[in-house]
Amino acid sequence: MTTDEQSIARDLSERVATLVEENDLSDPTGFLGARFDAGLAWVHFPPGRGGLGLPQSFQAQVDAELAAAGAPGPAKGRNGIGLGMAAPTIAAFGTEEQQQKYLRPIFTSEHIYCQLFSEPGAGSDLAAVATRAVREGDGWRVNGQKVWTSGAQNAQIAILVARTDPSVPKHAGLTYFLCDMSDPGIDVRPLRQITGEAEFNEVFLTDVHIPDSDRLGDEGQGWRVATATLNNERVAIGGSAAARESGMIGPVAQAWRQHPELRDPAMHDELLRLWVEAEVARLTGERLRQQLEAGQPGPEGSGLKLAFARLAQTISGFDIELHGEAGLRYDDWTMRRPDKVDFTGREPGYRYLRAKGNSIEGGTSEILRNVIAERVLGLPPEHRIDKDIAWKDLPR
Repeated sequence: MTTDEQSIARDLSERVATLVEENDLSDPTGFLGARFDAGLAWVHFPPGRGGLGLPQSFQAQVDAELAAAGAPGPAKGRNGIGLGMAAPTIAAFGTEEQQQKYLRPIFTSEHIYCQLFSEPGAGSDLAAVATRAVREGDGWRVNGQKVWTSGAQNAQIAILVARTDPSVPKHAGLTYFLCDMSDPGIDVRPLRQITGEAEFNEVFLTDVHIPDSDRLGDEGQGWRVATATLNNERVAIGGSAAARESGMIGPVAQAWRQHPELRDPAMHDELLRLWVEAEVARLTGERLRQQLEAGQPGPEGSGLKLAFARLAQTISGFDIELHGEAGLRYDDWTMRRPDKVDFTGREPGYRYLRAKGNSIEGGTSEILRNVIAERVLGLPPEHRIDKDIAWKDLPR
């Protein structure tokens, strides 16, 4: 660590100590607001926007010192879309007024976010969305349908991609908005999953009004803004900070240690292989986070998300085999509306069923392989006949 870095680290420690001393740790919302105001929410964000304009690598120090002090942290489980996707996108593309309005309530989770991207006819192909936003006075009138929307029933704000110009090719006619979920034209309906839960929703938008001041980025630049959001999402899903044996591998390794009667030599070798793969993925995610500078992550996050999905499904399948008939039991089939998804705190049967969605949410594994091939490896792209055709002329 250089002399300058040591000086920054000391200053941050002093700021953390002052924050903890002067604020009530039993009031999460108040404390997180004070943390934002002190520039310790995202230290790489600009001053006045929750940060101090420092390298992102210093965030780990702040988080560790606050955790050691017993301070409440941001609600990542309940507001993962806001914290992991909306906040960095607003920081990168938002106006000064938008950043002042939206970033602090995201960090305190006074605003819970959802993502209105996927549609019944445009799941893997986000550029094919048909939801229309039409200029109306100083705002936009939006009509359409979205699907697979996590947490829409609890959200105050949505990040929304809509088509504003059908006369240009599909990637060029999109615009990105921040949408108030309390608008009377929004209808949220639950989608029950194979687990019995309904964490996802379909959302119908009928004459929803969005002020132009809530447009994020330029008109027609929605694809660029959405791509940045998706890169953030894939890093958040596949490369979030994790301790050794966290995630799916944790309960499997614990069951192996606690129940020797479940073991056999073949399963021992398979568990070791999966444990090593999980640790490699965890360390790769850690290295990527350390390399990320302020701004948007690159397509490397797609590789992490792809690995996460494959490992989660493989490990949960091994978990079922390890427990034999008992692994097939699943005690709670009631339709619940969870605030967050618990991948590890339930029975093996639940984990196995829920992991099936990991290769779909956050970008399908097939799409991510294309991203890796074209943007990371530099391979020739697939031939796309619709690339230069106006969206209105495409067959649907």
